[in-house]
Amino acid sequence: MVVLHSCPIWLPPTQVWLYNQIRALPQDIESHIACIGLSAATRFPLPNIHSLGGDSPLFYRVEAALRNLGWPIQPHWLRLLARRHDVALLHSHFGNMGWLNLPVARSRHLPHVVTFYGLDVDHLPQQDKRWSARYLELFAQTDAVLCEGPHMAARIVARGCPAAKVHVHHLGVDTAAIPFRPRRHDPSSPLRVLIAGAFREKKGIPLALAALGRLRAKVQLEVTIIGDAGTEPRERLEKQRIQAALGEHGLTASTHLLGFQPHETMMAHAYQHHIFISPSLHAADGDSEGGAPVSITEMAASGMPVVSTRHCDIPEVIGNGLAAQLLAPEKDVDALTERLFWLVDHQEAWPELTLEVRRRIECEFDMAAQGGRLAQLYRSLIARGRTT
Repeated sequence: MVVLHSCPIWLPPTQVWLYNQIRALPQDIESHIACIGLSAATRFPLPNIHSLGGDSPLFYRVEAALRNLGWPIQPHWLRLLARRHDVALLHSHFGNMGWLNLPVARSRHLPHVVTFYGLDVDHLPQQDKRWSARYLELFAQTDAVLCEGPHMAARIVARGCPAAKVHVHHLGVDTAAIPFRPRRHDPSSPLRVLIAGAFREKKGIPLALAALGRLRAKVQLEVTIIGDAGTEPRERLEKQRIQAALGEHGLTASTHLLGFQPHETMMAHAYQHHIFISPSLHAADGDSEGGAPVSITEMAASGMPVVSTRHCDIPEVIGNGLAAQLLAPEKDVDALTERLFWLVDHQEAWPELTLEVRRRIECEFDMAAQGGRLAQLYRSLIARGRTT
């Protein structure tokens, strides 16, 4: 079975979850990746990566010019790839890519799977109203719409997708490569807290720093922030807010700003820290996690307590056990502080609450298991297409 995966760029450093999703598919599936451009491709090596910029420079220049004019087009190049490699199914990653790829799926009579990841669910239609109508067209023509959890599924249905087409498919993590090591903190040494994420309002980093500033009055604290701003103005503005929050809450001297780091470096730092804090929220511009940050899944799998919020599908990762009490309402610094204080005062509970989340992740978010489930969906759609 040959599956063609379509995505904008292969691959931003924050999208390890897409790399894991494709490489976890069973060996009897031959994956081809079609992207508009390459970004650090050697960091995420897979066979059969096709770049419009590398394969068809002329098409790339024409498309770039048309995109700059605000004219969404689907390159003829993707249709050629589907024909050349005898593709059996098209998987578009991100809702906007799914809409752009509709003519290819239609002309090649391909089953079409589209996965939404968050930014595309609410932020994009809020910024450009045309996407509400485009999504209705997409939902009418595509075969299956995938999303990370029940919250995102409900948002997609609310946008007009038939519920029967929506499938919750958790983003898997490589549990075999993430040892479970419950953390312990020696009160005579600093409590080390990790924050990781792109500098965007939805990550809630200034709120995390406000809560940590209060915690600093109770314990000696060291904070590490892995992440940075990109080129978008909203990210540059958020970086200014983070820097201001560090000063306001007396954390500048005790905080290590590491910028963007490779995934393996982030995981190495994870085992040097006691608590992960990630208080996601709905941003003013409509941006949200949509589902849940994969960083939460990975940190929890490693045995680290996670303080977060009841935002989108984060509760889907954490579950309903003891660890669920570490989820605060969005934008509530008092509640975040309370949960941090509880962790410091109840270290005897850390092994139990981290183990229950680890077991949930092994069952519901394991990369290999999710690869098998995705392959099963592919096969069912192809078989259905052959009988209609």
